[in-house]
Amino acid sequence: MRKYFLFMLLLFGAGWFMFGGKTEIKNVGNPGKNIVAFGDSLTAGYGAGKDRAYPAVLGQMVNRPVINLGLSGDTAANAPSRLPQVLQAEPYMVLIEFGGNDYMRGVSFAQTEQAIRQIVDEVQSAGAIAVLVDTGGYPAMGRYTKLYKQIAKEKQALFVPGILDGIFGKSKYKADPIHPNAAGYEMVAQKVHKAIKPYL
Repeated sequence: MRKYFLFMLLLFGAGWFMFGGKTEIKNVGNPGKNIVAFGDSLTAGYGAGKDRAYPAVLGQMVNRPVINLGLSGDTAANAPSRLPQVLQAEPYMVLIEFGGNDYMRGVSFAQTEQAIRQIVDEVQSAGAIAVLVDTGGYPAMGRYTKLYKQIAKEKQALFVPGILDGIFGKSKYKADPIHPNAAGYEMVAQKVHKAIKPYL
């Protein structure tokens, strides 16, 4: 009897891991038209130009238009003021990439968290898939990575880990100490594509 119970417990655990352990992503299959890349200079393509930014490269990989609403210098704290522009673009999916400028400008962590939560909520309320794009790369950004992962789990958003991992500190992929060059942005696009592909 005990062996049977243990067997059933293991079977249930395996089934949960394979089928139930994966978080459902909210708004998959919605009628939106476009992918909107909403972020700071890393989205805008600083260091390579908008035509070689990661959203432009990503647009060549997918069957949907990718609209680049990256703004150099923008912070998560300020970003909610630009949400009307994002939502007017009829998004199917919004790639949300912020945090680096918040950290460098000393924006309180609580303010950044509140803004990210607001962005995710408004994107999802509009019927689109929210995607939290984590920069990674910089050791000091570790707490942001944990936060974004937690918010994604709570709100059934998609999480893209460490887009700068493998780029940070490697001069052949960098335009300057912070921003990738064209080759670096290509790597970023590949990482984002890998994460979002199952939901397109």
